[in-house]
Amino acid sequence: MEAFDPAAGHPPLQPLRFSVLGPLRAWLGDTELALGSPQQRAVLALLLLRRGRAVSLDDLVDGVWDDDPPPGAVPVLRTYVSRLRRLLEPDRAPGRPSRTVVSLGDGYALGGRDTVASDLDRFEDQVHRAGLRQAAGDHRTAAQLLRAALDLWRGTPLAGVPGPYARSERTRLEARHLHVREAWLRAELALGRHSAVLPDLVALRDAHPLREDVCELLMLALYRCERQAEALEVYATARRTLAGELGVEPGPSLRALHARVLAGDPATDGAPATDDPRATEDPPADGEPPDPAPRTPVAYTSQLPADLPTFTGRRAELDRVARLLPAEGHPDTAVVALVDGMAGAGKTTLAVHWAHRVAHRFPDGNLFVNLRGHDREGSLDPADALTVFLVALGTAPDSIPDGLDARAALYRSVLADRRVLIVLDNGRDADQVRPLLPGTPGCLTIVTSRNRLSGLVVGQGAHPFTLGLPTAAEAREMLTRRLGAARVEAEPEAADDIVGLCARLPLTLAVVAARAAHHPEFRLTDIAGELRESHGSLDAFTGGEVGTDVRAVFSWSYRALPEESAGLFRMLSLHPGPDIGTAAASALAGVPRGRARALLAGLTGASLLTERAPGRFVFHDLLRAYAAEIAAAEDTGDRRRQALLRMHDHYLHTAHHAASALDPLRRMLPPPEATTDSAALRFNDRKNATAWLRTERYVLRPVVEHAAAHGFHDHAWRTAYALDVYFNRLGFWQDLKEINTVALEAARAVGDLTGEAYSLCGLGFAHAQLHHVGEALAAQERALELFEKSGDLLGQAHTRRALGYRANRTGAYGVALGHYDRARELYRAGHDPGGEASVLNQVAWTYILMGEHDRALERCERGIALYHEIGEAYGEASTRDTLGYALHQLGRYEAAVGCFEASAALFREIGDRYLEADVLRHLGASCRALGDPGAARAAWRGALALLEEVAHPEADDMRASLRALDAGG
Repeated sequence: MEAFDPAAGHPPLQPLRFSVLGPLRAWLGDTELALGSPQQRAVLALLLLRRGRAVSLDDLVDGVWDDDPPPGAVPVLRTYVSRLRRLLEPDRAPGRPSRTVVSLGDGYALGGRDTVASDLDRFEDQVHRAGLRQAAGDHRTAAQLLRAALDLWRGTPLAGVPGPYARSERTRLEARHLHVREAWLRAELALGRHSAVLPDLVALRDAHPLREDVCELLMLALYRCERQAEALEVYATARRTLAGELGVEPGPSLRALHARVLAGDPATDGAPATDDPRATEDPPADGEPPDPAPRTPVAYTSQLPADLPTFTGRRAELDRVARLLPAEGHPDTAVVALVDGMAGAGKTTLAVHWAHRVAHRFPDGNLFVNLRGHDREGSLDPADALTVFLVALGTAPDSIPDGLDARAALYRSVLADRRVLIVLDNGRDADQVRPLLPGTPGCLTIVTSRNRLSGLVVGQGAHPFTLGLPTAAEAREMLTRRLGAARVEAEPEAADDIVGLCARLPLTLAVVAARAAHHPEFRLTDIAGELRESHGSLDAFTGGEVGTDVRAVFSWSYRALPEESAGLFRMLSLHPGPDIGTAAASALAGVPRGRARALLAGLTGASLLTERAPGRFVFHDLLRAYAAEIAAAEDTGDRRRQALLRMHDHYLHTAHHAASALDPLRRMLPPPEATTDSAALRFNDRKNATAWLRTERYVLRPVVEHAAAHGFHDHAWRTAYALDVYFNRLGFWQDLKEINTVALEAARAVGDLTGEAYSLCGLGFAHAQLHHVGEALAAQERALELFEKSGDLLGQAHTRRALGYRANRTGAYGVALGHYDRARELYRAGHDPGGEASVLNQVAWTYILMGEHDRALERCERGIALYHEIGEAYGEASTRDTLGYALHQLGRYEAAVGCFEASAALFREIGDRYLEADVLRHLGASCRALGDPGAARAAWRGALALLEEVAHPEADDMRASLRALDAGG
């Protein structure tokens, strides 16, 4: 990471505080902010409550307006976001990207995690800590924490915020408040403070007369205050209310308590009825604990996969499973629904669809796990599934006990009296599923399996039904939803033939429909004819395992391939990325690129591969699994290993060549000589190198991770090192963190101290950019220690620059200058004038941050002279940008314009679209300051075009700047 963007320095973010447990409010430091219109508040609420996760524009439109958005809803949303950015980050420099409301994909996310806090965060933290104290038997501390959490509420949550998302969150938060209030009352009862909580319990029962938990707590308190008759009257009243309102009897827990109170059971007496805060927390020696175990408050979790957009049919099955649930308002009925059937029948699709339809009835969240009951790699251990569930439900990982039985007991305790929807997909047998079932009523569990799990029916009262094939009409409807009504109606008989030849199996219909959709010029009659004549007869789909069925469909095309194409098909399954380019495919197959291109075209023509963009190929997930299975069966382990070595050689050497082209003066660590014909690419200029990196961006991180996971440790850390330049310049900080984390582990695995030092340096820089101050400092100081130990002068200089940059991010400008001075000495000792020039640029930027712009000018001029002397255009362009920025701050706008124009011209010549756009933003700001809005508009439109060309999220900021310019003339 030798290249630092000179315009990337920011003043530290001011702390932001939000309140959602009442009217939505916000404070910047000690100043309360005016949050604008109700709809703008709705946008902020959505971003705040989903902090750290991207919220798409579609979700924002739905969350603010539901099904009735106004005309031009998206531009209106962008205006709200722009206003929120100015409001929440008023010190942001013009043209710089926001660090608070960041652009992600086609949406936005609330960033600044280290400086953003809310009363909801504090509430959940207090509740979580209380749960841990309750689990440890410390009811007094738990009660104090829960009371403190409840005291954070200031009325109706999100009061005054409109929109369906706010309404749903309001409902969820109010339900959460009720649960926590009940937990606090339980803790108080465990301490023997029966009379003290009676008024709260009476008020709560009056507000929620159908809530049996509250009636139970009130009965306990009255009975322990020696008011047995009143406790029995609470039960009688609850019974009458439930019968009158819902037509049901009280649940088993309330009935059992009634029986104990009626009999005067001493076990129900509990702790002494005293309000003394020193009351004992221990149960009487001659009795059992007074209450059921206090439930651990849990955070709301939602793990359901997305519903299939093309889901259709299955009406009879949906009606049948719907009848398994009691009527609304009967939460205390335990239901286990067991869906079995042949593989490929659509069990998971049906289960997920039904779960989405009823999820609103389970306010404490939903859980989902794929038990992988029939995976080739082995099924999921139920103990591991329990760990995943417990963490999702708020249990600290270090509090999870060892052993299946202990984890299952804790899981049942956490779920006690909760209403959670649980989907256990692809179960192997009853023994695998049974530990994952709740122990008390109130939850719905949906289990899917290829096997009939009779043990669950007998032992747990599961409601079984076998999912058969869809009707012919429903199967045709499935085909229609995927291909469009016009195409199916044009050839109705052929569509019926396809349905029949696929034996109405949903999985097979999906595969054949995908083939037809990828080739709209194909007639359905021809597709039906091919199916009829295929060697892998689709009669197999009338029964049997899905492995056999899927092979029959895929083998139809696979067996017709020439041997060389079949070999490439198998090798492609080894590639870890979401797609693959021709050069990488050539390396995997060990054939020349021209031959690989022809083989890929053949696989695409056989519908075994999709060319999603010119030269970029992607597998369907099922086809990838099929290819991997065939590769394991037909190719030796040594052959697969050699293919992977060629692939990793290709990515390492190509990434090295790209980084060398991007930054010729950067110290590159030459990779070891390739032992294979890896078909590595070379680049004549920065433009071509950048184009390759941009195309491969989403492949490169999985490649590094795959290399480390499969023993190619040297490839892993060296590839990550080569990628530092690109990820740094484009601002992909999360990618930079991830690849260097993996690289560090890989370097340590082989004891490579050089690799460890460079990985630590890259990791520290990524942490600095992500505002992880402590992690950044620890990584960079350890890197410096390793470089000093090895006597690597340039490595030390590299790390000193990173330490200086981190210090600037925290406002420690004096510390930064000290690091930069030492870095310059090291670069001189290492005879690296390019490194020295880059430090001068960074020192200049430090002086700009300090407001000493004249000193910045002097450092810039020396840096430009040095860059010009060694002929390094990138460094000169970057430093001219810094010089322009300093001149702008001094009010010398005409001179600043000249610097920015020179810098932009250099970046244009280099082919660095992103940094050219960055300079054009600065140029526009200076033109506007000169009173020339036309020139400013031209510069910013040029910047927008470049950002859109590289699909950069900062394009949104540029659009907002243009709108503001147009609005203000």
